[in-house]
Amino acid sequence: MKQKLQCILFAAALIFGLTVFAVAEEGVTDTEIHIGQWGPQTGPAAAWGSVARGTDAYFKMINDEGGINGRKLVLHMFDDGYNPAKTKAGVKDLQEGKGMFAWVSGVGTATGLAVRDYLMEKKIPWVGPAAGSQVWVTPPSRYLFGVYPQYYIEARALCNYGASKLDKKKFAMVYQNDDYGKNGLAGAQEELGKLGMKLVESVPVEVADTDMKPHVMKLKQSEADAVLLWVTPSHAVRIIGTASAMQFAPQWMSTSTCSDFPFMNTISKGLWTGVIAASFGEVPDSPDPLMQKYKKAYETYAAKEERWGVFFYAGFGFVEPAVEALKRCGKDVTRERFVKELEGLKDFKGVLGKVNFKPFDEKDPSSRQGTNEVFLIQCTENGGYKKLTEWTKFE
Repeated sequence: MKQKLQCILFAAALIFGLTVFAVAEEGVTDTEIHIGQWGPQTGPAAAWGSVARGTDAYFKMINDEGGINGRKLVLHMFDDGYNPAKTKAGVKDLQEGKGMFAWVSGVGTATGLAVRDYLMEKKIPWVGPAAGSQVWVTPPSRYLFGVYPQYYIEARALCNYGASKLDKKKFAMVYQNDDYGKNGLAGAQEELGKLGMKLVESVPVEVADTDMKPHVMKLKQSEADAVLLWVTPSHAVRIIGTASAMQFAPQWMSTSTCSDFPFMNTISKGLWTGVIAASFGEVPDSPDPLMQKYKKAYETYAAKEERWGVFFYAGFGFVEPAVEALKRCGKDVTRERFVKELEGLKDFKGVLGKVNFKPFDEKDPSSRQGTNEVFLIQCTENGGYKKLTEWTKFE
């Protein structure tokens, strides 16, 4: 019977020209690898939409260089408007309609949370969420790889610098009332606690809030001499503008989400000058050879109205580990092989901090949190960058 079955299969191969009896991995063909991504091109976080446009330019650069082991990268990006409901609908539509091999980047903590369980249940890899939230790795998931250094770490770095280098005594914080803001809040509270201090005020902000006077009044009444901003760029500018009108001028400190200094200084009409922020990647005018290569890609592939800035090339940086793992897969591009190659990345260096993953351990968040390095920068006149520290690793 076994020999008879083999003969039948052999005959079918001769008749129909079938040489391989195998099912191709979803999202992978002989010539293409399909990757999904969302990014807010509209809505309250549209300033971060350039992340996805940066990834598009990155993939075009790779494809013009010959692709990855003979395959072209096909990016499927959609605008979710920073709305979790739209993120969930868009991801499901692309995944079940066209079939993505994997997902990369994706701006937002709340938006990412809307699809995390869906992707993990389907065992679909997601690399480099464009949000430094602890929720990606606590607990860790086998198919989710964090690249953005956590907001928790950024807040610790800022508080440590403010207390030890600037001799600030009273820290306050205004934070978005969701996982994004609360991650920063937790980091600030821990680091200040280690220094024998605590926040003199913590003020939550809702995404829909527009009038910042009540928030700033609380900050001013606290007499804080340093205030951490963990909000969207538009909220941050409103807060600083309102504070200026109320003659409240602490040392402003910000998460990396507001570290696009030329943009922030322009929309704040110069009020962003002097703000200290955490940075997850090289500064825009860095002489680093890889940064220069990416800037050339920007000049070649970006739309004319696109601006070279930190969030545009973050679209390269968050995706670099995924591209490196695909290269290491060779011709054998399967999700399990992809995961294995990601786990093998050690001291991988692109334009972000060093990336390290290791075999999955459900009790070890570091098995899926690739980067723990940041450095601090300060906004100078005309939106320039002054580097205050070197890369610093926080555990």
